[in-house]
Amino acid sequence: MPSPAPSTSTVKSVAGLPHPRAHALRPGSAKEDQVRHFVVSRIEHISRRFVKKQGGTAPPGSGDVQGYKTMLELCKDLEGVINIIWLSGTPSLQVPFLLNIASEFNAWVTSFSASPIATFAILHKLDHCFASLLSGEDIETHESLPGFENGLRAGMSKTDMVRCRSLVEQGRIVIVDVMSKGVDEEESVQDEPSEDGEDESGPEGPGRAGEGFMVDDDEDLYMDVARVYENTLVKLGDALGDPGVGEVQMSAD
Repeated sequence: MPSPAPSTSTVKSVAGLPHPRAHALRPGSAKEDQVRHFVVSRIEHISRRFVKKQGGTAPPGSGDVQGYKTMLELCKDLEGVINIIWLSGTPSLQVPFLLNIASEFNAWVTSFSASPIATFAILHKLDHCFASLLSGEDIETHESLPGFENGLRAGMSKTDMVRCRSLVEQGRIVIVDVMSKGVDEEESVQDEPSEDGEDESGPEGPGRAGEGFMVDDDEDLYMDVARVYENTLVKLGDALGDPGVGEVQMSAD
C-alpha cells in the first residue's frame, strides 16, 4: 500500500478520508501497479458479493463469497477502497477508479432498502474527492493535492468532467428515488455507529464519517438528499462554464 507522509498519516478529513501521501506514485512503478491491482481486486470482490445478493451466478473463481444483505455491508467494503484510492495521492488512479465507483454505486444503491447514514457517508467521500480533484486542492484544508504541481491538467480531462457531471446528476436522481421509498427500520438501527466508532472498515467507519447527516425526520432527509454531490456540481459548473445546479425534489409517495 502507498505510504503517506509520516507527519500526516493519521490526519482525517471531515469526509473521513485519510491524508494522501506527499507525492503521487511514479507512473509504471511497482507501487502504482500494486495499488491498481489491489483496488481492482477489491472492486471485483464487491461486485461478486453484489451479484450473489441479486441471486445471480458469481463469476468463476468467486469461491464461497457471500452476497450482501444490506447496503451497510456494501458501504463498509467500499469505504476502505475509496480510502486507499485517496491515500494513493495519484490522480491517474483516483480519477478513473472514482468515476467507475460512482457509476457502480448508482446501480448498487437501488437494490437495497434505504440505508441513509452509510449511503450518505460514501456519497460525501466521493463528493469531497471529485470536488478536490477538480480544484487541485483539498476543498476543506486548501492543501495542494499531490500530482498537481504543474497545474490542473493532471486531474480530470474535459471528457472526464462531462462523464462526472452525468454520473453525479444521475446519482442525485437515484438517491431521491431510493430515499423517497422510506428507511427500513431494522437497517436504520444497523446504520448507527458502534459505541467505540469501530468496525471492520476502520475506526472511522461509514457511520462515523457520515455523522453530519441526519435521518431523524423527512425535513432532515430532504436536506441530506439536496446536498448529494453539491461541491462537485459547483466545481464542474466552474470548470465547464455552466454554473447552474439543478434542484432535487423528494417524491410525495
